[in-house]
Amino acid sequence: MNGEEIRKGTRLVARRDPAMAALIKRVGPMSFRDPSDDSFAALVRSIMYQQLAGAAATAIHGRFLKLFSAGLSPAAVLTLPEGAMRSAGLSGSKAAAVADLARKIMDGTVPLEDVDSLSDAELEGRLIQVRGIGPWTAQMFMMFQLRRLDIWPVADYGVRKGWAVVHRKKDLPTPKALEAEGAKFRPYRTVAAWYCWRAVDTVLPD
Repeated sequence: MNGEEIRKGTRLVARRDPAMAALIKRVGPMSFRDPSDDSFAALVRSIMYQQLAGAAATAIHGRFLKLFSAGLSPAAVLTLPEGAMRSAGLSGSKAAAVADLARKIMDGTVPLEDVDSLSDAELEGRLIQVRGIGPWTAQMFMMFQLRRLDIWPVADYGVRKGWAVVHRKKDLPTPKALEAEGAKFRPYRTVAAWYCWRAVDTVLPD
């Protein structure tokens, strides 16, 4: 995902949906934070942000990272004392998810070295083997870490709410209906999702 590709995608989304075009004009250019240097760290961040407001997730993530004086790694996670992640504010389910991710990376069940060579479906299928990682977390990883431009997280509340706001719909679209609506934005559905989030000021992982 580079600047020219984002601009091309933004133009396509605007051209194919007048309501989105008005939103794009109001919000301005799309921007993403820089990806993490490490895919494991990026997945941990995505787990932290599941079902949490941005500020709370950021605070817990910060306390979690302070547990690793030599840096975050799968091996370092697996050598943490019992209860350390809970003391940093992780729920039991999130602590278990982070530990399971570290374990599956270490034993080769979920290798991360070749993720760029996998299709979206292949990568999602690999990642959801990890406890606590479902389609949403896999999609956030592909969008924010791998910068893939055609991800359309139809189950995400912010995307559904943003779509309803932009198109002045009283009810949120179902994921199935939103899947159909998003087809016209291929191969730039990530751009459409980002603007849907902006419509409702969703706090994105950073």
